[in-house]
Amino acid sequence: MNKSESKYFNTAVKFDKALLSLLEKKPFEYITISEICEKAEVNRSTFYLHYENTVELLKETTRYVLDNFSSYFPSNIVLEDMNKITTKYENCDLRELDFINEKHLYPYLLFIKENQRVFSAMLLQSKAFDTVEIFHRLFDNVFKPILDRFNYPRDEQNYVMMFYLNGITAIITEWLKDGCKKDIEDISAIIQVCIHGKE
Repeated sequence: MNKSESKYFNTAVKFDKALLSLLEKKPFEYITISEICEKAEVNRSTFYLHYENTVELLKETTRYVLDNFSSYFPSNIVLEDMNKITTKYENCDLRELDFINEKHLYPYLLFIKENQRVFSAMLLQSKAFDTVEIFHRLFDNVFKPILDRFNYPRDEQNYVMMFYLNGITAIITEWLKDGCKKDIEDISAIIQVCIHGKE
């Protein structure tokens, strides 16, 4: 990274941190560019060199937050690159392909709870986020190999994944609307019952 790239990156981080700080005090839709610039100690013209509007900054800030996602998992649950994940899922024991359990849900839910302002803002601005591209990457590299292992017909796989993803997203959305008041363990249990049924 050369000096100008480093300067650009450092300024972007200032904006990310400023938005995160402001999100702790009020909802995203009430945050202005002036407030962000004041908090970041950067002028408005610099803001417009980086972003067209606050939604564009929110997208970048979300990526900034997501970069810390793997730190919420124990070291034995390492997030690997997509090719390694795909190969692993094609060859591992079927019991390893159940991710709807406390071991995987707790770190995921803790991450959402500790970053709930960002996720709430994302929900309000969901149309601005290109989730289709993210979904297709995940589907091709993670979900499809798993569904293949469980012998789901190819022409039904997309329906199955949309059921799972929309169901879990709906639970998370309700939890966020409630200010994440319910304990993580309770939300994890609700998701597990919805997916696996009651024992």
